[in-house]
Amino acid sequence: MPERFSSHRLRTGRYCEQNRIYLLTANTLDREPVFKDYRLGRLVVHQLRKAQEEGIAESLAWVVMPYHFHWLIQLQKGSLGQLMCEAKSLSTRSINNATGRTGSLWQQSFHDHALRKEEDLVKLARYVVANPLRAGLVEKLGDYPLWDAVWVWPLISVMPKSSHHRQSTVGAGLLAKVSDQSTSMLNAPTPS
Repeated sequence: MPERFSSHRLRTGRYCEQNRIYLLTANTLDREPVFKDYRLGRLVVHQLRKAQEEGIAESLAWVVMPYHFHWLIQLQKGSLGQLMCEAKSLSTRSINNATGRTGSLWQQSFHDHALRKEEDLVKLARYVVANPLRAGLVEKLGDYPLWDAVWVWPLISVMPKSSHHRQSTVGAGLLAKVSDQSTSMLNAPTPS
């Protein structure tokens, strides 16, 4: 029987580089659906936004599901391990304080996938934000409160300017390239 590799041994060869785009996924311990309570999911969202504000990672798209999150980022500084360790530990502390629970919230490891070519970016962002639809949590994406994507904000023209909380700096021509597809991103059939 082949030897099974431990997650820490798989991470030994993990390589990350600044300005590369990654899809990161983290699961709660025992896949406990902690974030069915959207208030607790907002505490995770706060940590994702904090990483952006601190210039560690540019958030391109994210979704917090009941027992995991997907986070499409462009790494700005540090390592993926440092980024995920901080996001997971700070969100654990916030959630434990809010609920009175103790101990670990997240599985020890996380999954990362480095994006290989820009053409996959919109498809991957659709996959990320469409998770609640595929899981049957909502019938329309707009009904799910725990997701965001940089391509959506330029479309919101009815909101006051103060509500437009960021502009992406991702790849010089990347947003221009996909901005024409922004409307179709939300209306496209759910990816399988």
